[in-house]
Amino acid sequence: MTITYLDTHEILPEDLSRVFMNSGIKRPYQDLERLQQMIHHADIVITAWADDRMVGIARALTDYSYCCYLSDLAVDREFQQHGIGKELVRRVQDKIGEQCSLVLISAPTAVDYYPKIGFTRSDKAFVIARNK
Repeated sequence: MTITYLDTHEILPEDLSRVFMNSGIKRPYQDLERLQQMIHHADIVITAWADDRMVGIARALTDYSYCCYLSDLAVDREFQQHGIGKELVRRVQDKIGEQCSLVLISAPTAVDYYPKIGFTRSDKAFVIARNK
């Protein structure tokens, strides 16, 4: 299986919707307008492709000097367990450089995954949840 990685905001909300739906990540995959805004306003969008099918995405917000928030890391279930998520994270790290911390909020089902790809668990995070 050959996976191609692209660093581009030029993706369709329908492709993002499909990856979210097929990955199991909890995102508003039915709301294409909102997905378009999520793509447009991200600082970093790196995608993984199998032929012409998007199978993974890393979407992040950053200042490129101190901190980067990995808002989405999603890989289609059919393509999980092949290192795609790890490679997406590596490519985000390459873009932000060594001076930036990479932080995320894990879904409960993914808590055991992140230490396997280099993240350290923190008990110092706080969240004000969205209402929509």
